[in-house]
Amino acid sequence: MQPVIFGIVLAMYLVAVTANALLVIVAHADSKLQTPMYFLLSQLSFIDIFLTTITVPQMLVHTLSMNRTISYNRCIIQLFFFMAVGSMEGHLLATMAYDRYVAICDPLRYSAIVSKRLCLQITLTSWVVVSLNSLLYSVLVSCLTFCDNLVAHFFCDITPLLQLSCTRPVVNEILIFTEGVAVVVSPFFFILASYARIGIAIAHMHSVAALRKALSTCSSHILVVLLLYGSVIRMYLRPSSNYNLDQDRQVAVFYTVVIPMVNPLIYSLRNQEVKGALRRLFGKDCIARNFQCGLQANKEWQHIS
Repeated sequence: MQPVIFGIVLAMYLVAVTANALLVIVAHADSKLQTPMYFLLSQLSFIDIFLTTITVPQMLVHTLSMNRTISYNRCIIQLFFFMAVGSMEGHLLATMAYDRYVAICDPLRYSAIVSKRLCLQITLTSWVVVSLNSLLYSVLVSCLTFCDNLVAHFFCDITPLLQLSCTRPVVNEILIFTEGVAVVVSPFFFILASYARIGIAIAHMHSVAALRKALSTCSSHILVVLLLYGSVIRMYLRPSSNYNLDQDRQVAVFYTVVIPMVNPLIYSLRNQEVKGALRRLFGKDCIARNFQCGLQANKEWQHIS
């Protein structure tokens, strides 16, 4: 089954990278998408590319290889980047929830409150916070004494590494359920609070068109939030006594392969502006321009000849 698994995972990885890269290009190339919302969406696509690239290529190599090893330093580095990028995705979704909250609850002041500069500042600050948090975890894991070197996972995640410790890493477990909750889960509570306010605003809408527009604006984001935090809560926020390796690997595949592939499809298929930008980028007008440029180049070539 290894060649079959390799082909399936490789196809999903290529779809994820291509779809997210295309969304990043469209968000930066189309003049109509130069808004804070699409800036955040492009950052989310970049995060998905980074997240799946941290784990999947190595998994593909190990799927067909008999030498499934990783050096200690590479393992710690992989842990650092995986935790930083994974945490950053939650912070971006929280920022996008705030963007939707202002757009629906205070639309007249939206341009004055939410700007691309503000989103950039929040993004940079979030990167600093998640990087320091990930560095703390990586240092604590590197200080452990391991009784075995067999990581029963397809990448170096914190839970499988803690399972290899000779003694119960009480400090690490306490850290996961305190500081980890503060950094990883606090964006989720912020998202819930934002949507609680949005729900109140929607309940007071008397226009069916406004209600439909508000629900359409939030539906894609809500679906992505449910996919992400459903996986995160299942993987990390549970006692170590309830740890199930097989289930954890299945959730990890869903989190690192399926979600990065599905996210751009959710936002592109359910968003008329993104679909319009894609048509403008690859539509008939673009093809016609390319054809005219080809004709012109052909005439110049014939003249030179």
